[in-house]
Amino acid sequence: MTSSEPVFKTSRQLLAERLKGTLPARCLLVDDEELRPYECDGLTAYRQLPLAVCLPENEAQVIDILRTCHQLGVPVVARGAGTGLSGGAMPHAEGVVLSLARFNRILRVDPKARLAVVQPGVRNLAVSEAAAPHGLYYAPDPSSQIACTLGGNVAENSGGVHCLKYGLTVHNVLRLRVVSVEGEVFEIGSEAPDSPGYDLLALMIGSEGMLGIVTEVTVKLVPRPELARVVMASFDEVAKAGEAVAAIIAAGIIPAGLEMMDKAATAAVEPYVKAGYDLAAAAILLCESDGTPEEVGEEIARVTEVLSAAGARELRVSQTEAERLRFWAGRKAAFPAVGRITPDYYCMDGTIPRKRLAEMLAAIVGMEEKYGLRCANVFHAGDGNLHPLIMYDAAIAGEWQRAESFGAEILELSVALGGSITGEHGVGIEKIAQMCVQYKTPELQTFHRLKTAFDERGLLNPGKAVPSLHRCAEYGRMHVHQGAIKFPELDRF
Repeated sequence: MTSSEPVFKTSRQLLAERLKGTLPARCLLVDDEELRPYECDGLTAYRQLPLAVCLPENEAQVIDILRTCHQLGVPVVARGAGTGLSGGAMPHAEGVVLSLARFNRILRVDPKARLAVVQPGVRNLAVSEAAAPHGLYYAPDPSSQIACTLGGNVAENSGGVHCLKYGLTVHNVLRLRVVSVEGEVFEIGSEAPDSPGYDLLALMIGSEGMLGIVTEVTVKLVPRPELARVVMASFDEVAKAGEAVAAIIAAGIIPAGLEMMDKAATAAVEPYVKAGYDLAAAAILLCESDGTPEEVGEEIARVTEVLSAAGARELRVSQTEAERLRFWAGRKAAFPAVGRITPDYYCMDGTIPRKRLAEMLAAIVGMEEKYGLRCANVFHAGDGNLHPLIMYDAAIAGEWQRAESFGAEILELSVALGGSITGEHGVGIEKIAQMCVQYKTPELQTFHRLKTAFDERGLLNPGKAVPSLHRCAEYGRMHVHQGAIKFPELDRF
């Protein structure tokens, strides 16, 4: 383990010559014009052209690419659909982007075992579409599920609006087929409920392409519920909505989904989707129950009782499937809806204890005034996963820097409130400085040792997710200078 970033240097010409020996011409891009679409992921504020982009069509080509890059000491950044929001797929200037876009086949759907085997380039929603004739579906449903891929979901441990009841990606993957940085194939997990040995499956999921390249994913499928209904609750105070979330969980109710939107978010969404949201409310909650009609009826009654006691000023229960889908369509369209009313926005992803929601929202109001920027808030409220959408205009000098500082303050407050700097978007390049706030030196050293065990030369997605100790020392000194957070344990690096 080193305390500073590794240095890489290989010419594009040499790299292209070596890759042309193993890849068909259609699978290799090296001209700047061809590389431009790959310069960033969904976080467009950070951009970088790679030396080359590889588009392998089979596992043998992935192996050849990795072996070639390992021999040359060239970094490799894996990429799925490019919908990530943390800069995790931003290229390395001296490296290769390894796109898994052409690994887009569903290999097997087994309704008896309730699983599907898919390639990493398969879209999230396509898995549920393939399983639908068997009365099954894949539960994790990120807002980008129409476009995001299973490989990217594995890399970031994605969730979605139904993750409270059905879990994140890590709870819904059974097995992974992986190619190491040296080009060796190994499998972790199994189709059985459990497998012996260390739980490398949980280690690989959420590792942001830093430990290996996934070429096959086996996921769990769950039965589609007989019925689902949504309660939409309006609150005249954001604090009451936050307290209602805690009250639902405290009552022993685990809804299929529990989402929150503030007034700024509903004002952006309603003209776009016409979901039927209460625009006069300071905040709304969407609480879904699913199961048999009897189970749903009982849970809806309990939920409405808890919400009424928590101060909901209006309650609406979806009466048809079309109305339920309309309620959810508004929540899932929050990001593009905000994009219609501002030139740019910066989507954050922190997680806090549910009981601190009101405190965080009050703090964000103060930050809006401090930075002179508006913010719309949407949440996976059931598990405290925040998605503040900070609105700015990149064409105005200094606005992006203010938005970035606004976001950093939200993340660092999340840690101070007992939470985390990410819930499902990953760390990537965006939150790497805040990793220095989340963890101390011993934890970061352990992360580096794990990275070294899988990738001794640091070639897989370097500079992402886990900061060097040197970088944290610099960040700590910067905070000391600004009179903010201090990291004395890092000063020796």
